[in-house]
Amino acid sequence: MKKFSLSLFTLFILFSCSKEHSTKYVSLSGKLDNNKDSIINILGRTGIIKTIAINKDGSFKDTLKVPKADIYTFQTSRVKRAPVFLKNGFNISIKGNADEFMTSFKYDGNGAANSKFIIAQLAKSKSIGNPARFFELEEEAFYKEIDAIKKSYDSILSSYNNLDSTLINLATKQNQNMVDYFHNTFKKNQKMAKGKPSPKFEGYVDYKGGKKSLDSFKGKYVYIDVWATWCGPCIQQIPYLKKLEKEYHKKNIEFVSISTDESRRNGGSWEAAEKKWRKFVKEKQLSGIQLWSGKDFSFQQAYEISGIPRFILIDPDGNIVDANAPRPSDPRLKTLFNSLKI
Repeated sequence: MKKFSLSLFTLFILFSCSKEHSTKYVSLSGKLDNNKDSIINILGRTGIIKTIAINKDGSFKDTLKVPKADIYTFQTSRVKRAPVFLKNGFNISIKGNADEFMTSFKYDGNGAANSKFIIAQLAKSKSIGNPARFFELEEEAFYKEIDAIKKSYDSILSSYNNLDSTLINLATKQNQNMVDYFHNTFKKNQKMAKGKPSPKFEGYVDYKGGKKSLDSFKGKYVYIDVWATWCGPCIQQIPYLKKLEKEYHKKNIEFVSISTDESRRNGGSWEAAEKKWRKFVKEKQLSGIQLWSGKDFSFQQAYEISGIPRFILIDPDGNIVDANAPRPSDPRLKTLFNSLKI
């Protein structure tokens, strides 16, 4: 009887240890056909959390402990990456072809439904294509399209059973954020749509003397370049802009460059910022109309300019032709000019 009790106690200990291990760690296994890599890295939001060796036949098996239930990256190289949802206690198998990374992957085991759902979401996103096309729609058609997209994402979410609550909350939030982004961006674009009155700037310092405002160029098309002397991509566009200004010099268009050089990048001095701008214009022999916005950021804010260079085309009546016009180096710009018979 004593022997039996001892044996039972031993089995209980083994079972308890096994159960504790299974809930504290993720078991990850599988096989990658046509694999040429030697390791798998599991990456979290802060970097690599586990490195797993791949056998010669492409198989792998290991355990890892994740800090929280979340979407992680399963990676064998920088160009071979796939999402996997991990939570301690999951036992997941991933099988697929290393030459068709992610698209060929089959997730199985406890917790695999979460990764399958993520793949389905990604496939849906890919099928949507370039979201910019939605912003070209009329208002009624736009809202109809976005509503249909949201319903399709919600349908994918509801079609998967046993999803982890963390992923459900994350997906629900992301779906809503997507809809909010589309709605907010559409409203902003409507304000800056073709034909809408352009926001104005007033009293900007002219390199050649005096001050200029947008109304100074009424009656002509205005191609505006918002730039700064410290901006590399802005400087790259200068030769193209010079060539363009020369070609259209006697046409019904003004080329206006607005420098946004400010005190923060010049030791806190606005005087130094203006001096740097003037020196740059002189040394680079910049053509067209060269203006400095100084302390006035209202024009940039109205156009919600978060990155430069930014090019804007305004018609002779002061209305927007294109709030985000092609760059001087882009052949589409001359096509646009020609369509307007400039």
